[in-house]
Amino acid sequence: MTNYKLLIPYMKIAIVNDTVISLNTLRRIVQSVPYYQLIWTAKNGKEAISKCQENTPDLILMALLMPVMDGVAATQHIMKYSPCAILIVTKSTKDNISHVYAAMGYGALDVVDTPVMDTEKYADMTDKLLNKIARIAKLIKKSSTISKIKSGSQNPIFTSLELVAIGSSTGGPKALATILSKLPTNFNAAVAIVQHVDGHFSSSFADWLNQQTPLPVRLAVAGDRLQKGTVLIAGTNDHLCLKPDLTLAYTKNPLDYPYRPSVDVFFHSLAQHWQKKGTGILLTGMGKDGAEGLNALKLQGWHTIAQNQESCIVYGMPKAAVELNAAVQVLSLEGIATNLQKFSNK
Repeated sequence: MTNYKLLIPYMKIAIVNDTVISLNTLRRIVQSVPYYQLIWTAKNGKEAISKCQENTPDLILMALLMPVMDGVAATQHIMKYSPCAILIVTKSTKDNISHVYAAMGYGALDVVDTPVMDTEKYADMTDKLLNKIARIAKLIKKSSTISKIKSGSQNPIFTSLELVAIGSSTGGPKALATILSKLPTNFNAAVAIVQHVDGHFSSSFADWLNQQTPLPVRLAVAGDRLQKGTVLIAGTNDHLCLKPDLTLAYTKNPLDYPYRPSVDVFFHSLAQHWQKKGTGILLTGMGKDGAEGLNALKLQGWHTIAQNQESCIVYGMPKAAVELNAAVQVLSLEGIATNLQKFSNK
């Protein structure tokens, strides 16, 4: 098992789970790391809301299906009144995928299956849980910046294809569904999305999002080209980027960047290689990922939009963009969808 000592900063953690065995398992895992303090546990969402108001943790490990109040409703309330990082920990992500994305729409950061004792997969499941906690710790405790990609020669290939590039994180699934659901089948532009979601769940995320919009949605694979009327989503924990030949690729670098996949990496690659001026959009999310990239797009003549504070689950990424003066417009989700109607075929 990985040694997490000195890997992440001190964190106050809470556990919400109605199953005694799962609760004890999660308690044991959290307390195995010296830099984590378990400050309270709760057996349902209602109890969690009450305890969170009295003592808000840095991170909540939130179950989904619980009596009295489930994890989705609890996440919605906590993110509105006592916001903190929430990691969904559920018995089966696959079986509860609709609930998972509902919770992520309200602000949950990520999801992982609950480790099960006395199984051969327990060590791997525990490592996966601790890795996700460590990753979230970096996001909420350390402000990281990404070095800008060096500008090379201008791409000699010209394309007339209209492009809409969107970056999102906390609360992103719901925000994306709201925007994409309002786009018509004759949408005359390509759409590329970088949402902070674990690569293990990106396929189910694409399937879920495909049900929210009349446009076809699928994961981007290396070698893909952006297509009119199609939504491509970053599909791995590596960073999606555009190559000089205008095909999509994935890169591991920067390795130490806590946001994976990174909106900044993708936006910077578009600023470097996409000659036609497109539309860049930065939606709700914790941290600053995408702000510098959106500014790079603006400097290249793109129309750039940041989601407004009122409609954000977490006004982190768009706020960073506004503070950089990277957004030409600051709009609500409905305003963003209306703005994109200009790409509809007449």
